[in-house]
Amino acid sequence: MINLSVNVNKIATLRNARGGNIPNVQQVAMDCERFGANGITVHPRPDERHIRRSDVYALRPLVRTEFNIEGYPSPEFMDLVLSVRPTQATLVPDAPNVLTSSAGWEIEPNMDFLTGIVDRLKEAGIRTSIFVGTDEDNIRAAARTGADRIELYTGPFAEQFDDNPELAVAPFAAAARVAHSVGMGLNAGHDLNLHNLKFFQQHVPHLMEVSIGHALIADALYLGLEATIHAYKECLK
Repeated sequence: MINLSVNVNKIATLRNARGGNIPNVQQVAMDCERFGANGITVHPRPDERHIRRSDVYALRPLVRTEFNIEGYPSPEFMDLVLSVRPTQATLVPDAPNVLTSSAGWEIEPNMDFLTGIVDRLKEAGIRTSIFVGTDEDNIRAAARTGADRIELYTGPFAEQFDDNPELAVAPFAAAARVAHSVGMGLNAGHDLNLHNLKFFQQHVPHLMEVSIGHALIADALYLGLEATIHAYKECLK
């Protein structure tokens, strides 16, 4: 079974739009686990426009499955992660002002930086994942950083899926085989949804985890959170 990690950023976005504590991010995270999620993901950004640092600290003792913190490894991010010690830290190359992650790391120009970050995280016992595209040489370079996993940026797959599913998934299947061949675990995320997820997991070998937030929370508006999580888990069987 491939793990489903639910990104609760959108819950925090809704809460922040009104102020107060409705919806309650901590309660939603616990409910996601109760309904079958295998992990909780957060992506705190410097402006705290959705998940706040205080949310990360509040969630840590509550999460009973895997806790994944995504973000650009700035000094502030690293201080937070090393203090909280999640199960996994996913390193993304986001600029502070972007709406959402839209590209993976170019590893070679950032090799020394990423290797140093990975070393610090691994010393703290935190599993490391690096957000990348499907370029095979770039994935081999990611392995040389010492990271445990990569997370494939699946935006291009989602964009092309309706036109030609087989063509859209082909580079991801090839990338997965390369990652496996160099000893890296495989995660994936971005614009995966109930429409394309089952096809993706059926055609991409060695997949261990998907992180899904926006689409899952949007589906929950119609289906309810419990039924939505069950539906996503069905796609991953």
